[in-house]
Amino acid sequence: MAKYLAILIHGKYGGEGRYEFSGPDDLLAQAPFQVMRAFMDSAEGTHEIGHIDYEINAALKNKEHGIVTVIGEILFEGVDRQPFMCMVSRADAE
Repeated sequence: MAKYLAILIHGKYGGEGRYEFSGPDDLLAQAPFQVMRAFMDSAEGTHEIGHIDYEINAALKNKEHGIVTVIGEILFEGVDRQPFMCMVSRADAE
């Protein structure tokens, strides 16, 4: 298992969270949607993130630098939808 870093930026509050998680060695070779799912599955229910629903509006993969970028909306209770951007890379790539 490899270590990955996800940087999640919340549009409304301007907050930036940095989250390390484990995943398969070839995670970044997978489709960007799969990379985001792996991060969200690892973060689901943790103290840092809690329960979260989301929709992906765009997902890009930069193979040269090994970075996946996802843009979408976090779905809070009720009708509250807030934009986010998430970048995922190998944790040792910093």
